[in-house]
Amino acid sequence: MRVVVSIGGSVLAPDLDAQRVEGHAAVVETLVDEGCEIGAVVGGGGVARDYIGTARELGANEVQLDQIGIDVTRINARLLIASLGANVDPKVARDYEDAGDAIRRGDISVMGGVMPGQTTDAVAAALAEYVDADLLVYATSVDGVYSADPSTDADAEKYRTLTGRELVDVIAPMSRDAGASAPVDLLAAKLIERSEMRTIVLDGTDPGRIESAVLRGEHDGTDIVPNGVEGEPTYWAQG
Repeated sequence: MRVVVSIGGSVLAPDLDAQRVEGHAAVVETLVDEGCEIGAVVGGGGVARDYIGTARELGANEVQLDQIGIDVTRINARLLIASLGANVDPKVARDYEDAGDAIRRGDISVMGGVMPGQTTDAVAAALAEYVDADLLVYATSVDGVYSADPSTDADAEKYRTLTGRELVDVIAPMSRDAGASAPVDLLAAKLIERSEMRTIVLDGTDPGRIESAVLRGEHDGTDIVPNGVEGEPTYWAQG
């Protein structure tokens, strides 16, 4: 089973707590022990937003701001690499080819951002498509995909299951509001729809939820299921 796990920076290292990083690394290593091939993509989180905010005040343009954000994601990726054992590629993968090569030879590959204009949400979706992953998991700070921002709208509805097309339809209106309330961004949603990638969006603040979702399909988040797919995947049935 080949899996790409996207770990938000606010999930992995909101306060640079070593134990939190180690907890996520332990789950990744457990998945490998269970026979999974793993690619991990790490976001920038609040630290990236702080740097970007300061740089914006200093007059940096949008491409420069994106580059700063990418640098922070790669620092966070190095934190995860430092917590992983001998099976991890010690380099932060800087493109999909490098990450794909590492995964195919049996190493854990860890990426941050890749290029300006593309979030780590989209990087994870593109990597999953590139390596023909069986599953894409977004470990975010929210517990699934909602019809609106649940922190500001008491009537927001949580979706248990969506198709890729439905995910795009839900995310598109949120993206017009700077994407603040969207658990994944619009480009990522479109890539998921295009690739027909089985995807889970869940609350990853407890890394054990990632393990349960990947190994058994058990989670309280949102399943993104390709059109025409019925029943559970064979890798969960075998588990």
